[in-house]
Amino acid sequence: MSETASKAPGKPDANGVPDTNRWKALVFIALAQLMVVLDATIVNIALPSAQQDLGISDGNRQWVVTAYALAFGGLLLFGGRIADLWGRKRAFVLGLGGFAAASALGGAATNEAMMFGARALQGVFGALLAPAALSLLAVMFTDGKERAKAFGIYGAIAGGGGAVGLILGGFLTEYLNWRWTFFVNIPFAVVAAIGAYFVIREPQGSRNRSPLDIPGVVLSTLGLVALVYGFTRAESEGWGDSLTVGMFVASAVLLLAFVVVESRVKAPLLPLRVVTERNRGGVYLSLGLAIIAMFGLFLFLTYYLQIVQNYSPVKTGFAFLPMIVGMITGSTQIGARLMTRVAPRLLMGPGFLVAALGMLILTRLGVGTSYTAVLLPGMLLLGLGMGTAFMPAMSLATQGVEPRDSGVASAMVNTSQQVGGAIGTALLNTIAASATTSYVADHLGGATSRSQQRLVQLEGMVQGYTSAIWFAVGILVAAAAIALTFVNAGRPGTTVTGSSGEGAGAAQEEMPVPAIAH
Repeated sequence: MSETASKAPGKPDANGVPDTNRWKALVFIALAQLMVVLDATIVNIALPSAQQDLGISDGNRQWVVTAYALAFGGLLLFGGRIADLWGRKRAFVLGLGGFAAASALGGAATNEAMMFGARALQGVFGALLAPAALSLLAVMFTDGKERAKAFGIYGAIAGGGGAVGLILGGFLTEYLNWRWTFFVNIPFAVVAAIGAYFVIREPQGSRNRSPLDIPGVVLSTLGLVALVYGFTRAESEGWGDSLTVGMFVASAVLLLAFVVVESRVKAPLLPLRVVTERNRGGVYLSLGLAIIAMFGLFLFLTYYLQIVQNYSPVKTGFAFLPMIVGMITGSTQIGARLMTRVAPRLLMGPGFLVAALGMLILTRLGVGTSYTAVLLPGMLLLGLGMGTAFMPAMSLATQGVEPRDSGVASAMVNTSQQVGGAIGTALLNTIAASATTSYVADHLGGATSRSQQRLVQLEGMVQGYTSAIWFAVGILVAAAAIALTFVNAGRPGTTVTGSSGEGAGAAQEEMPVPAIAH
């Protein structure tokens, strides 16, 4: 174990002086994370209004979401490496400033090209900001109990922020204007950037000053962009579309070439030791699967509540509150309290299973389903399970990583979530659309009046949602199985054997402080 790893708790700098500002820093890091996560859902609520105002066609409206997803998902690894190279504080502040400027451009958009450009710019700066935020936590909080609390707060925001975005988006769109769903990012970013500039003190000697791996940057960016675009296109054009298939083939070739290059260059963009270590690999995979289930559900429930149940945007947002409460409770009261007492897999596995149980309850949705009987307990259990699992997953994903690799390791957490979100939206939407089409075709012939036809269409929609939710249940069970099988790190104070690869030592905790470096 290196000198860096054996420092006393809460002494991140080279001289062993405690960083007394680390909890203040957490406030600004959490605020920035909230802004990024809010943006992922807040724009969806505003999209219909923005589309009408800017004259965006139905065929092009997906680019409001896709432009952001492609830039963010494709550049995350590059953003993580830049944070390691330039310094996480500098990358964090620059990312916030750029995100605010891009948000202002989006709010002031006068045509679709300006809107798409603003969304792409948001994705670029988000890809710099997100890994810098998580890696700052990783290098600033090294004491076991402090780390648990910090990641509990971060996990609650990462999990619940999306649902908060639905509420805020509903309010802004209904009572002000869709442009405020962009402008609202500016005060978040300004406050977080000013606070970070004056409060955050990054540990010394934690930068990775190796030359930038240009081939790795090009291959990973193009490979991830092709993958995210393939899934996004599959949602609208179908899985058999020639360009969709071409994107998947190109992605596989590019990412395979990326792995080959990374195994041979001296200073790789993504050191393979980061992903081949058993625990981190298990976290990335299980987290990605859980996000697949989660993102699809957000979309279905939003449409179900607004179209089938006739909820307003604001009422729809408030309907998600039980999920937010569950996530915050799971992260801060269960995950954070138990993380230093039990092995991570004993929080992640059961957490995903509780979420699967909540999802299972939601398969009972019908046209006239009672909110309190089905939606309330389903969303509460889903949030509780996800919150409990997310917190140790995010902590473990950056635990035991050398400081010079923490930006890239953090970027992999965000990459697994971003790719998982793209897959979830496309895959579950396709399943739902297919089930709806089949149901309507079988039952529409017997509907004679317009009201009966409308009822069949609504029943068909719900049939599609529940069919997709059944798949989401299975995906969450698979995530639990992977977490219980692959993740074998013990609780702080125990020694675990059986990890593979260069990062095996990351799973060995011989002291009650999770090691940050080796």
